[in-house]
Amino acid sequence: MCGRFVITSAPEALRQLFGYAEQPNFPPRFNIAPTQPIPVVIIENGIRHFRLMRWGLLPAWVKDPRKFTLLINARSETIQEKPAFKNAIKRRRCLIPADGYYEWQAYEDRKRPYFIHRRDGQPFGFAGLAETWIGPNGEELDTVAVVTAPASADLAELHHRVPVAIAPEDFERWLDCRANGVEAAMLLLTAPQEGEFAWHEVSTRVNRVANDDAQLTLPITAEQIAAEQAAAAKKSAARKVTSAASEDDGQGSLF
Repeated sequence: MCGRFVITSAPEALRQLFGYAEQPNFPPRFNIAPTQPIPVVIIENGIRHFRLMRWGLLPAWVKDPRKFTLLINARSETIQEKPAFKNAIKRRRCLIPADGYYEWQAYEDRKRPYFIHRRDGQPFGFAGLAETWIGPNGEELDTVAVVTAPASADLAELHHRVPVAIAPEDFERWLDCRANGVEAAMLLLTAPQEGEFAWHEVSTRVNRVANDDAQLTLPITAEQIAAEQAAAAKKSAARKVTSAASEDDGQGSLF
């Protein structure tokens, strides 16, 4: 699963790692969410390019986007059969630069967010699938989904699925759809090796898309956890009071 991720590396560092021609100057992002434009690396005319695409794949055959489910993830086990992905896995494989992502774990009566990143602190590339949707008036929308796979034993503690991270030495193998067939690409769709990624709990501030700052990725302290729990309990109690008040119209009842 991948529903929020982070890009904090300098643009030049990412350009060197992914080898695209452009030199975009984009700001660090600490809470990227679906439907937002995200950086994507894709091969066009034999050259790697940096493109901005909407996170949420929209197949070319969709007639009305408003009636189509947002596809932010693509399961590796079924992408060759699913109508939404079977064309993209053959012809429009791409990479999505990232420095980490968030996952939520259910705990008692709340969900605890965690920031997951490479143990060595280096950026990496999510395996992505891209499609260009063309509307009835000729408008074009480039869209993308993150490929996921069953989690390795360590990451399964947080969630049973993880986004696929492609190693730098495999970038070309994944990206070059003309030279490398689907069979070669499918071999890359596995979870990270155990110990490759690390994680820590972070503030529930990440739950709000409007929050986008460096504090979101920092480990949360015991004191902060206690404060967030107290605030959540206070908010819940206030909702109950409001709900009870709305049920009483102040006139009483004879029946």
